[in-house]
Parts: sequence; structure tokens; C-alpha cells
Amino acid sequence: MRTAKCALLLAACVALLRANLSAAEPAEPKTLMTERGKLLFGDDLNQPLGKDWKTAKGKWEVVDGTIRGSELKADMHGAATRHDLPAQNVVIQYSFKLEGAKGTSLSINDDKGHCCRVSIDATGFAVRKDSHDKNVADKAAVLEKKDVAIKPGVWHTLVVEIQGKEMLASLDGEAVAFGANDTIDVQKKNLGLTVAGESVSFKGLRVWEATPNKSWEATRAKLVEARAKAPKSDK
Repeated sequence: MRTAKCALLLAACVALLRANLSAAEPAEPKTLMTERGKLLFGDDLNQPLGKDWKTAKGKWEVVDGTIRGSELKADMHGAATRHDLPAQNVVIQYSFKLEGAKGTSLSINDDKGHCCRVSIDATGFAVRKDSHDKNVADKAAVLEKKDVAIKPGVWHTLVVEIQGKEMLASLDGEAVAFGANDTIDVQKKNLGLTVAGESVSFKGLRVWEATPNKSWEATRAKLVEARAKAPKSDK
């Protein structure tokens, strides 16, 4: 009898501990345009970059349990490291902290070169369609820029959704920028983290296959309406 009571008490303690841990974990940032599907890959970015990463430029090191990227003056180019991204429609999520850098970006390539990106600096972030490296007629374009203060030394979470020709980025579950271009609707090849200037820290990278969100048309309409009512930037 005593053994049975101990077992029940232990089970109750384990259940309570699990409940407390779940309550302590922050909720996953919501997606707007898509739903998260199969997890393609994840990297906590708390150890030296593995062989799956191809570092082209800059210094990439573990500092305080996270990966810190820094531009090197000798490179005469921003720091960049890339990971294969064998998918077309994706949800990409990670956290970053500006530490003296002029800016950073999530850069996505296809077989022809640069495809699209989210560029970030202290004044905000922008969703961009890139110019393919070898096609001068295919010009880069900003699909939408969101002016919002991004404090240095503070962790921020970026969620990027790509579905067909549409691309959306949300910061800390609040600010949203989105747009569309036919050149985005292609098979992707890799993603890159870039740093311009001193340094940026990164952690918690996750990439999922994206599936359509049934509520997206209604959500898009609300975002477009809010965009039309927003004060025009002087920039």
C-alpha cells in the first residue's frame, strides 16, 4: 500500500513539474500567412558552427552560449554564413541581438543567386526582393519597410514566412512587413545570416515547411487597411 501511494505521489509531482515547465516556456510566435509544417532543420546556435554551415566572410564564434558574427575589415565585405535550404515555401524563425553592428539580414538564395531577404538595422526592418547576381535587368526592390526601434543589446525574435510569391516578416510578434514578387516563387537553395559592422548575436534557428493559412486573405486585407491608414514616413 505504501509503495502504491509513493508511486501516485511521484506521478503527481512529475505532472506538476511538467505543467510548471510548460507554463514557463514562452509561447511560439504566431504565423500569419502560413502554418508551420514539417521541421526541416534546427540549430540552437550555441556551439561552433558545424559542417552544415558554409562561412564565406567574417568571424563567427560562440560568446555567452550564442553564435556571434562580426565583420572583419580585411574582408571588405559583410560577415556571412550559409546553410542549405532545400524547400520552396518555408517558415524561418530565430532570435538576434544587435551589438554594435550597422545591420544584419536573413538572406535567401536560389540557384540563380540572391532571391530575397529581410534586412534589419536599429531603425526597423524591410522585406526585399533581391537582384539576381548575373541579371542586371532583375533589379532589387523593397516590398515593405517597417519603421520601428530595434534596441541594441536586447534579444528580438524574427519570423519569416514564404508562400508562393509572397513573403512576410514579423518582429517580436508585433511589427509586420510583407509583399509579393514573382521571382520569390522558386525553389530555394540556401539561407544566410549576415552582419555589417561590429557584431550581432544569434540563437534558436528553426526552419519548417510552410503550408497555407486559411485565414491569410482576411489577415492580409486587415494589414493592407492598416498600412493605408499609417502615417507616411518622411524617409
